[in-house]
Amino acid sequence: MSKTHRAANTLPDQQALSITDLSIQFGGLKAVEGLSFYVKEKEIFGLIGPNGAGKTTAFNCITQFYHPDRGEVLFRCKNGDVVDLVGHPVHEIIRLGLVRTFQNVEVIKELSLIDNVLIGAHTDFKATIFEQALRLPRARREEREMRAKAEQALDFLGIADLKDTLAGGQPYGVLKKVEIARTLMCNPKLIILDEPAAGLNDSETAELAETIRQVRDVYHCTILLVEHDMRLVMNICDRICAISFGQFLACGTPEEIQKDKLVQEAYLGEEEPE
Repeated sequence: MSKTHRAANTLPDQQALSITDLSIQFGGLKAVEGLSFYVKEKEIFGLIGPNGAGKTTAFNCITQFYHPDRGEVLFRCKNGDVVDLVGHPVHEIIRLGLVRTFQNVEVIKELSLIDNVLIGAHTDFKATIFEQALRLPRARREEREMRAKAEQALDFLGIADLKDTLAGGQPYGVLKKVEIARTLMCNPKLIILDEPAAGLNDSETAELAETIRQVRDVYHCTILLVEHDMRLVMNICDRICAISFGQFLACGTPEEIQKDKLVQEAYLGEEEPE
C-alpha cells in the first residue's frame, strides 16, 4: 500500500492540512516538540506565540525547508490526493499546491515587478530550455499565457500600473503584494504567510487584511499565517493555534484564544501572588 493511499485514509474531509507530533531540535534545543493541529479547507488559520516560540521553525518543517526529527504533515493536494510532505523536495511541494512567503521580502531589485511575479511560474513551464532558447512556438505561447496570468494577479492586488517598474526602490507594501502575487502564479491550494504585516504601517496592515480575505475568496485557497500583529490575527483568522517554546498551548476561535489562561500567561507572564 502506498504512502499516499495510507495518508488519504487518515485526513478527514474538509481538512487541508494536518500536523501530528511535529518535532525538531537543533543541538540540545527543542525548537518544536510534539506539535499537532489541523487547518480546514478555505480557512484563514493563524499560528501565534511569543518571540522564540518556534512558529517559523514549524512553518519551515511544514514546507520541508527543515526536515523534522519526527511527525507527520498531511496535505490535501491540488488534485485531491493526500500526501505526507515529510521528506519531499521543496520544489515538489510547490507543485503539489503549497506555497509560502518569507519574513523578509524576497525580490530581485534589478527586475521589474512583473518579472519578479513570473518567477513564481517557473515550475509550471512545460517548454524545454532548447525551446525557450530558440523561441519556439510552445515556449512563446507559454510565455504569453504566464505573462497574462501575472498581469491578472498584479491587477487583482491593485498594482498593475507598476508592472514594468523596477522592484528596487518600491515601497515595502508594494513588495509585499508582489510576493503574494508570485504565490498566486502557482495555482495554490494553501498559502503560508510568514509575518505578512512586518514592516507595514497601520493603513497598509488594514489593506493587507482585506487582501488576505480576497485571496482566500477569489482564488479559493486556504491561508495559514504566523503573525505578531495581534490586531490583524484577531481580525481575519477563523481559528488560531497558540504555541510557546515549541509546544501546543491552545487552539480555537479568536475569542476563545483571547480568554485562554495559558495563552495569557505566555504573552503577559504569570501574575505574582499578592
